[in-house]
Amino acid sequence: MSDPARLMRFVLELRQAGVTDARALSAMERTPRTHYAPEHLDGLAFDDISLPLAHAQTMTKPSVVGRVLSALSPQPGDTVLEIGAGSGFQTACIASLAHKVVTLERWRDLTADARVKFGTARLMRVQAYTADGLDGWADEAPYDRIVVNGALSDIPEALLAQLKPGGVLIAPLGDAENQRLIRYRNGAREDLGPIKFAPLERGLPDEAPLPA
Repeated sequence: MSDPARLMRFVLELRQAGVTDARALSAMERTPRTHYAPEHLDGLAFDDISLPLAHAQTMTKPSVVGRVLSALSPQPGDTVLEIGAGSGFQTACIASLAHKVVTLERWRDLTADARVKFGTARLMRVQAYTADGLDGWADEAPYDRIVVNGALSDIPEALLAQLKPGGVLIAPLGDAENQRLIRYRNGAREDLGPIKFAPLERGLPDEAPLPA
């Protein structure tokens, strides 16, 4: 984000949308959303709107990313598991606040695109895998923080089993129409208000193999 005026407006709009956490705002200010937006839509990257990705996926609107970052509150020594890499923008924001991020994406081409962007941005402590996010990623468990970018009816036991004692898990719970952002910690659930995500789907889609 090299345009100071647009960046200032971007941050102002985030504050107006209710994102006031200083660390979340700083992470989003330092992370160029234009780098992660679809190339033909990078002119909209400063706007507080979601952007379409392949396979009917979306790049989450910045104010929602801000809310999620504020709720997750990753710390410098944390290892974070993210379910649903999407464009990679939120992943990169988390990586600027945490020690390490493992991000999972069910679409192989989105995983590949995100890896390229992480490499270009020199995010060496981000690992991106194609996997069913509802199973988590046991190889790097347990995690200090887990964040789910898709609505669930309840928190999967596999994810709870991969969360450190005292760790934080953030997820939207509910159906397609009524969802609440939930923060889970030490067996307790805190309702952080209404939110809107597409439902998280189980399994990997059938895709043609990626070119070698």
